[in-house]
Amino acid sequence: MSIAANVAAGLAKTARSFAATLLPQDCFLCAAPSGGDFLCPSCADSLPRLTAERCPVCALPTPGANVCGACLKRAPHFDAAQAVFGYEFPVDRLIQSLKYAHRLASADFFGKALAQTSTPHCPDLIVPVPLSTARLRQRGFNQALEIARPLARALGAPLEVSHIHRRRDTAPQASLPWKERTKNIRHAFECEIDLTGKTVLLVDDVMTTGATLDELARTLKAHGAVRVEACVLARALKA
Repeated sequence: MSIAANVAAGLAKTARSFAATLLPQDCFLCAAPSGGDFLCPSCADSLPRLTAERCPVCALPTPGANVCGACLKRAPHFDAAQAVFGYEFPVDRLIQSLKYAHRLASADFFGKALAQTSTPHCPDLIVPVPLSTARLRQRGFNQALEIARPLARALGAPLEVSHIHRRRDTAPQASLPWKERTKNIRHAFECEIDLTGKTVLLVDDVMTTGATLDELARTLKAHGAVRVEACVLARALKA
């Protein structure tokens, strides 16, 4: 790192510390003083982080981190997936507060958690799962984009937000039975750029069945992507 970059990083760190002193806040979960952080250290440490013993394709827990039976039987269009947390309390509450209560401070917290998750290599492109125009207008922001920003900065990879779209306003996946989600999301995305030879990293908040990521990966591979991986905040675990 250059001297100028070191100086800039030091100034940024000092500014954050100064802001935390002047603008202390309480932990979102327990209301204990947390300085300038979204969560206090105790609550941050108690979040349900997933272990390393997960299927490397779909991120569900498996003995010895072997590929699970479902992925062996029918591999998804994405090549690998990583998840930081299990989708359970209190992570579910934090994600819902971001999406439905516009608590964007949690996006920064989660984005840094994603940035700390190791990836096999730096992708050519990072693609936050896009929202439809109607959903984006209603919500005012795309939570996947907000949590992808710190990851893109950490990896030094470009964010693609202009040429990959959700072409229609599908029913919310969470409102549908698992078996109907693949049909609901089919042909929902469009890509307007050539991805020949590119490695793409998809970013989203929650992975449940993986249908959305699967369909988006299918679309990107149809436009030339050679490898598509997924990185999500939370993985819904089967009971």
